[in-house]
Amino acid sequence: MIITQINGGLGNQMFQYAAGRALALRHGVDLALDTRIFDGGTQFGFGLDHFAHAARQGLPAEMPPERRQNRLRYLVWRGLKLKPHLFREHGLSYNAGFDDLGDGVYLKGYWQSERYFKSVEAAIRDDFVITTPPTPENAAILTELAHLPAISLHIRRGDYVKDSRTNATHGTCTLEYYARAVDMIAGTMTDKPVIFTFSDDPVWVRENLVLPYEMRVMEHNDSDHNYEDLRLMSACRHHIIANSSFSWWGAWLNPSPDKLVVSPARWFADPKMLNEDIWPENWSRLEA
Repeated sequence: MIITQINGGLGNQMFQYAAGRALALRHGVDLALDTRIFDGGTQFGFGLDHFAHAARQGLPAEMPPERRQNRLRYLVWRGLKLKPHLFREHGLSYNAGFDDLGDGVYLKGYWQSERYFKSVEAAIRDDFVITTPPTPENAAILTELAHLPAISLHIRRGDYVKDSRTNATHGTCTLEYYARAVDMIAGTMTDKPVIFTFSDDPVWVRENLVLPYEMRVMEHNDSDHNYEDLRLMSACRHHIIANSSFSWWGAWLNPSPDKLVVSPARWFADPKMLNEDIWPENWSRLEA
């Protein structure tokens, strides 16, 4: 059995699941999810229940001890290297040792690279089919997107702007980045694109983002329905993402081999934080 710790927002949860699922498939064993972090005070909720994923909730007897609950048991587990064996992510880029892991592993990290699960891409795509039916409004937009030359454009603000430490770590993409990215994709299209914008601050988008194309601001889905936005993003023809794991998955889940994806060339504002493996090979990068 493989156990993967699940935490953070929906995009992070999807990376953590995908890495664990790839390892479980390699060994032909179950994948269990450690979701205990959501039992405490966290700004995010567990979001994978909206997908057709193949994991189960880990049982209390299977989980390693939590440091905050029982420090002594935790230290014994770590010190004696008891099962499940901890494999903690070292650095943000792809961890080469991941390929050598066996069964009985507890994964703790973010695992933000397609390289962890590229070999089982088809299975991951099946697992991330959203099974919760769309609301009537979202269903109508999905029907429309099937016939439109649509570009999804994601602007992440929220804690990236309001929290000084988060801003120093991640930063935000400039309006110039979005304008250049739109021009870059539009230049390859025979029809004028329709820009579908997604953001945790749609009012700011309406007041600040000016583009020479039709623009539709998606502001009807709240944070409890973020999977609806993810489904709409993936239904667009092309994608302009922020330095956000959420829009990363919105672009990745589009199965079209003809899609164009533009991403910021730097994922983190902090120059000490580097993940050169965050970008799939065929995605374009622009200075943001």
